[in-house]
Amino acid sequence: MIRVLVVDDQPMIRAGIHAILDSQPDLSVVGEAENGRVAIERTRSLRPDVVLMDVRMPELDGLAATREILGAGGDTPRVLMLTTFDIDDYVYEALRAGASGFLLKDSDPEELMRAVRVVAGSEALLSPRITRRLIENFVETQPTAPTTALNALTDREREVLRHVAMGMSNAEIAKELFIAEQTIKTHVSRILHKLKLRDRVHAVVFGYENGLVSPGRR
Repeated sequence: MIRVLVVDDQPMIRAGIHAILDSQPDLSVVGEAENGRVAIERTRSLRPDVVLMDVRMPELDGLAATREILGAGGDTPRVLMLTTFDIDDYVYEALRAGASGFLLKDSDPEELMRAVRVVAGSEALLSPRITRRLIENFVETQPTAPTTALNALTDREREVLRHVAMGMSNAEIAKELFIAEQTIKTHVSRILHKLKLRDRVHAVVFGYENGLVSPGRR
């Protein structure tokens, strides 16, 4: 059973998400929160597996709440950001703070349920609909900070990371590099381990921040 905390300042949004998720045998909404402060408190007391976190809220926004929740250390939940806009600077900052992905509020129920399951399974949610636009629009406003961590990667791993940073799936990378998809999956796992990255989303951010990919270019 995947335990979910729904965080949004609009009661109708919370009720709708609650009803959709609770209709599934493997998903359970264990609580709701109307702002970031309440979300932090209820995350501590309810210990959900996934927090569906609205970006813009009164009192304390989703970005600040995400930083505090994921900065607490220990067994922290996965955070999936909810946003009304397909381009949102808060979302990029949330990814840097450790969130595992983002989802538009107008996504259909099937996409919502899939997103929760993907994130709960320790994977990152990279929605093709908005990922590249978001990263390319906002990474250029962030200072590039090359790191010596790249030296730990082999030439092939660096090449794979560059393709991951372009938003390509394992299957797409395998086709591009003429390598088996399972081999690409192994490379990605090693890359995440060597660079101490949470998941694939943060590999995308890392690739842009370290110049493996330039905004607006493949």
